[in-house]
Amino acid sequence: MRALVVGGGAFGVASAVELRRRGHEVVLVEAGPLPHPDAASTDLSKLVRCDYGQDALYTEWMQVALARWREWNARWSGEGGRALFHETGILLLSSEPMAPGGFEYDSHALLSGMGHALERVDSAWLARSCPAFKEGRFVDGYRNPIGGWAESGAVVAAEARRARRMGVTIEEGFGVDAFVERGGRVVGVRSTAGRALEADVVVVAAGAWITTLLPELSDRLRSNGHPVFVFRPVDVTPFVAPTFLPWAADIGRTGWYGFSANADGLVKVSNHGVGVAQAPEAPRVVGATEEARFRAFLRHSIPGLADAPVAFSRLCFYSDTFDGDFLVARHPDREGVVVATGDSGHAFKFTPVIGDLVADVVEGRPHPFAERFRWREFGTARSEQARCGV
Repeated sequence: MRALVVGGGAFGVASAVELRRRGHEVVLVEAGPLPHPDAASTDLSKLVRCDYGQDALYTEWMQVALARWREWNARWSGEGGRALFHETGILLLSSEPMAPGGFEYDSHALLSGMGHALERVDSAWLARSCPAFKEGRFVDGYRNPIGGWAESGAVVAAEARRARRMGVTIEEGFGVDAFVERGGRVVGVRSTAGRALEADVVVVAAGAWITTLLPELSDRLRSNGHPVFVFRPVDVTPFVAPTFLPWAADIGRTGWYGFSANADGLVKVSNHGVGVAQAPEAPRVVGATEEARFRAFLRHSIPGLADAPVAFSRLCFYSDTFDGDFLVARHPDREGVVVATGDSGHAFKFTPVIGDLVADVVEGRPHPFAERFRWREFGTARSEQARCGV
């Protein structure tokens, strides 16, 4: 079978690799360079966490993904590269005592019930073990020793190189303008320059741009930008693991989360919230008031970062489904099309396993989690429990 994958972000590259591993001929097209600078996955870092509140499915699937992340680290190292997943553990913090219904409490309860060894923390523990947090600001929470963060842009680049070595044809600068249809089914795509490529199946993994090709999804998918600030503290020592871990602070109520310093001394802080509704092709400009909002949070929570110089900022674009779940399914009205989209701001951590799901859908094979991500019409709005304000 010849498969054509549209989009070279995490979903697209993972799908291309897995389809090729299964013996299919694969062509991946990307509108710009790969990694594309505007893709959500082309970032300094992404959290890799099993912590999903009450959601047992995502928690279970992330345990599979974590094992794969470790395998990927071993493979990258064996290929002469370096580990791109940093299993430092993570901190889930609360400014109030954890209580049922809260993200931190529910995550702790579910993971503990599954046998995970979590370390409960309080303000005294933070003052002793993670002194960069303002004393007394957070009074409860836990440290999860598994999970951490991945160098997301570098991961996509590494997997794109792997795809090429495996024989995937990657065409950069191929902006898709329309489908090629014949006999009532989609048989390929046409570029903005008028060039056509044909295939037995077209996997559309275009992220926040997907509704430009599939406008019928506009009722259940929306693109929105989320501010990211990367700071370069003069003294990076207080922000280096293990005394400063990737963290989320009241994330279900406030959206705040961040990372340890990377090898270049950069410290990323972001907000997992409502975001700014905006077309993905619009100028990627962080709002004028955002820096002040970030610094106000830091002054109240991580004061040593509050006045650190900004190395750079960006808008990270989500492709949000109405219910916070990914959308990986055959298109019911466009034969020959499989959609792989709807990251909803929390998909990157599943990169090592998302290709399996997409390939199973393409091949018509059963997958234990496929039902959750099936084709569905617009329904009751909700989001994952860590998302603030949606």
